Amino acid sequence: MNLLTVSGSPHVHGGNSTKKIMFGVIYAMIPALLVSVYFFGLGAIKVTLVAVLACVFFEWVIQKYLIKGPSTIHDGSAIVSGILLAFNVPSNLPIWIIIIGALVTIGVAKMSFGGVGKNPFNPALVGRVFLLLSFPVQMTSWPKPAVLFSGLADAVTGPTALGHLKEEIGRGRTVTDVMENGTKMIVDGQEVLYEIPQYMDLFLGNMGGSLGEMSAIALVLGGIYMLFRKIISWHIPVTYIGSVVVFTGILWAIDPEAYVNPAFHLITGGLMLGAIFMATDMVSSPMSNKGQLIFGLGCGVLTVIIRVWGAYPEGVSFAILIMNAFVPLINNGLKPKRFGEVVKNG
Repeated sequence: MNLLTVSGSPHVHGGNSTKKIMFGVIYAMIPALLVSVYFFGLGAIKVTLVAVLACVFFEWVIQKYLIKGPSTIHDGSAIVSGILLAFNVPSNLPIWIIIIGALVTIGVAKMSFGGVGKNPFNPALVGRVFLLLSFPVQMTSWPKPAVLFSGLADAVTGPTALGHLKEEIGRGRTVTDVMENGTKMIVDGQEVLYEIPQYMDLFLGNMGGSLGEMSAIALVLGGIYMLFRKIISWHIPVTYIGSVVVFTGILWAIDPEAYVNPAFHLITGGLMLGAIFMATDMVSSPMSNKGQLIFGLGCGVLTVIIRVWGAYPEGVSFAILIMNAFVPLINNGLKPKRFGEVVKNG
């Protein structure tokens, strides 16, 4: 009697699957999505639906007629890419631009490399950067928060807190002056005073920006859920956020009138979104824990460099994509020891 069955590895299977992981990420993004709908109303719903439907459609078309392989639209990865793309654009972005972004996200950044699990760069970030470079005016016309479903959010636009502070510091003003006195601006022929929101408003999401920049607390709740489900590990988010805190803290200690404090960097812009949901993409991030620490550190340092000295007020997207390009080198330099491998001394 043959009591042994010999087969190739792997021999031990976990309970996870691509579909379970992707839908776990979707569940984790629900708090941030609800906050964006609360502050931006129908605009947030429109952008999210269009982005998701377009991403799913383009993946189905490319899979069916170009790659001609089994359909992958049911694993949830296209839905994740669509929501993340929506999180990276303003709620008043025209539908046709969203569709173009979805085509780049799926067609260029994902399916051209073979589909899910093979893309070297985060697809949603590629789509976001493409739109930012191609349609800079539409991508930087940020709606102000409004009452739920009032429709006012799409009609009233203004700068983001991070972008406004960077612009005013570039004009020679101090951080204290901008934060305490605001800025007089001409809107529709009338002079208005723009004031940077209070820290609690920034923390809760009551500020202008893209859908996913809104609420730090909602993003953190999603991150805790993914940590609990073991969809992500702590290495990249903690190292990413920690390096930003340390770097900006040093700059702030050197000259607090030229550099804003670390807390402002944490709760404005896309730092939380990038650190929790985009840098942790298991396909485009390092495999080893040490590699993830290096990856997170690199993302944090690059983000601060771009924010402080670069042309753009936000550096998260560019930082993550740059570090995505270094992932093969990081993986190659930090290969885990194979079981049974003999390590030579000297």
